[in-house]
Amino acid sequence: MDFPDYTPKFEILPKGHYKTGTKIILSNLNRKTGFPITDYAENIGRLFNFNDDFTVFINLNDGAPIKIDNKLKFQNVTPEFSWNIEKIAENNPLRYSESNQIKGSIITTEKTLKANLRGITLFANGRLVNAPEFFGPSESSHFYSYVTGWLNIDFIDNWEEDVISTNRQSIDWENSLTIELREYLASCLSIIERQWREFRKEKKRQTVSDRTNIDVSVWVETLEGDTKNNIDSLIGIFEGNPEISDDIQQQSIKLLHNLIPEFPNLHWRHIHPELKGASENYYKNQDFYGAFIEALKRYITEVKNKSGKHNIDERALIQAVFNRRLLSVTKKYKKSDGSDFDDRTITNIEAAQQMLSEGILVGGRHPIQHEEIKELNGTGLFSEKDCLDFLSLLSHLYKRLDDAETP
Repeated sequence: MDFPDYTPKFEILPKGHYKTGTKIILSNLNRKTGFPITDYAENIGRLFNFNDDFTVFINLNDGAPIKIDNKLKFQNVTPEFSWNIEKIAENNPLRYSESNQIKGSIITTEKTLKANLRGITLFANGRLVNAPEFFGPSESSHFYSYVTGWLNIDFIDNWEEDVISTNRQSIDWENSLTIELREYLASCLSIIERQWREFRKEKKRQTVSDRTNIDVSVWVETLEGDTKNNIDSLIGIFEGNPEISDDIQQQSIKLLHNLIPEFPNLHWRHIHPELKGASENYYKNQDFYGAFIEALKRYITEVKNKSGKHNIDERALIQAVFNRRLLSVTKKYKKSDGSDFDDRTITNIEAAQQMLSEGILVGGRHPIQHEEIKELNGTGLFSEKDCLDFLSLLSHLYKRLDDAETP
């Protein structure tokens, strides 16, 4: 079929009647399905990288003109994080001779992008030279569903060999020059991916903290050993899987926190509230010797207050109060039928209150007074764990002291 020659009409207007520029009018079009002018604007916007010196508008008939600029590329994209490629280049250990001439921005979104918006578009001197892609790395990572952007690589127009396809949709990546460029761009994306994971982790933790009143980072730092490693790994699974909703993540964090609170060893030992108040700050500062000593002081003070015995050596105090039964820790107890317990049972429990209290003084406080803590802990003769064990034992004795009465 022969088509008639296309002979566009034009006119030259007198100078000064119109602003400078070019106006293209398409008329007598036969299409009947309509003209999605917004889609056209977006498609044209993806083909060029505009600067302030060149402005393009498109309109249908007498409709309002749509400005085609770089913002139009991402008008349906809500950025979560963004990177200037020049800043990434400063931290890239891979050297590339033209790195300082690469300009542009990489954007990631909070929600996954539509397939046609994913990838990094390359431009040279304002014109598309490579459709959006990721330059080689495996795209199985969640990261690639969230990233878009554009880069100017004007310098490739100065290469002696033409490496751009005729339709300007792709670069010949088999050329030695382009292989080096592609490796460099892939390395930049790898840096961005690592930073993206950290940024999302921090943002998610902050969101959880705001909505649950749990400072996740501070909480994890109060844990120790395998408990800390396992909880941190578990939280990392929540944070790294976009398929887990924020609500599920927050509920899970709250449940974990209820099971394993800050400084769990202190809580799991069910320390008496009075002793916890005396020792908690030392415990949080990981001064377990100080925590034990302060709890012991609180116990001794309460023995003095309850017995009325002051200004007496601690060991003599314990012997006087419990050996001579100035206070009885069993008096209030009866069997379920109201009868008395066997005398031997009562005597044994009363004697234990004295012996265990003396044992803590002699076997706990005295070694700490006489030896360097680094030697006690380093050799294991009286370790931090021993301090915590004695703290638990003090809690038991303090509970008995709560029940103590004069005979």
